[in-house]
Amino acid sequence: MTQALVVALALLAALCAAVGIVVRQLATRHVPADDGMSVSMFTSLLRNPMWWAGTGTAVLGYVFQALALSYGSLLLVQPLLVACLLFALPISARVARTRVTPAEWGWAVLLTAGLGVFVLVGKPREGRIEPTTLSWVVVAAVCVPLIVGCIVGATRARGDRRAVLLAVAVGVMFGMVALFTKISTHRFETGGAAALLSSPAPYLLVLVSVVATVLQQSAFHAGALQTSVPTMLVLEPVVAVLLGILVLGEELTVHGPAILALPVAIAAMLAGTVALARDSAALDEKIVHDRAGSGAAQ
Repeated sequence: MTQALVVALALLAALCAAVGIVVRQLATRHVPADDGMSVSMFTSLLRNPMWWAGTGTAVLGYVFQALALSYGSLLLVQPLLVACLLFALPISARVARTRVTPAEWGWAVLLTAGLGVFVLVGKPREGRIEPTTLSWVVVAAVCVPLIVGCIVGATRARGDRRAVLLAVAVGVMFGMVALFTKISTHRFETGGAAALLSSPAPYLLVLVSVVATVLQQSAFHAGALQTSVPTMLVLEPVVAVLLGILVLGEELTVHGPAILALPVAIAAMLAGTVALARDSAALDEKIVHDRAGSGAAQ
């Protein structure tokens, strides 16, 4: 019953994330290209009701994600969040007034099957919730230089290269957000507000979330969505799963011949995620260009 609840909450989070991504991408369509990673871009977005609607939906998705993580492991919740592509693709197709192709439906079926096998066969299990000091040091030593390097590189790059660098930073940071969320929910449940506020996790959660959201919006604006969106959506669960294993000691409990199905399921999930992310991003770019063109015509 608990696993079913976790799956349901994770899928609700994925649905909200899909809507939030589509709406926030549309909100950037009138921002000049030269305003990427600038204060003027964000002041423009803050005056845009569409951006607030997309951000509010994304925040609701995060609430569902936090609830899912309070009951389940990172290994279970984070892979399920790539299901946002199963929602984003038809939403984008509807807005773009086009149809989802048979090939896209095929990738959707492959992704769904991979997720189903992963959950049923892998049976992810929680580990220790309180990470050691060494774990925090390892996370900082690996993730912080990577994020900083990507941001510095992005400030010197343009177009798709900037989008990819920002997307890598965003994917890593949202993977870290999942880890901090898991730790924070556990601290609150076991010790209340006092235990939560005595941990570094909630403060890191707020800091990393804000920076990641800003960088994500910049990545949407910097270059082709077909470049940035797949990078983010693949890296986030991969980083979160690795952190769950390395920092929290989570593990899969697969045994016997079923273990042979696990790498196949993971490969299917990765292939479906990349393909659907590219197709969904292509539709979103079409929507943005169509809307921008109609606005210029008026």
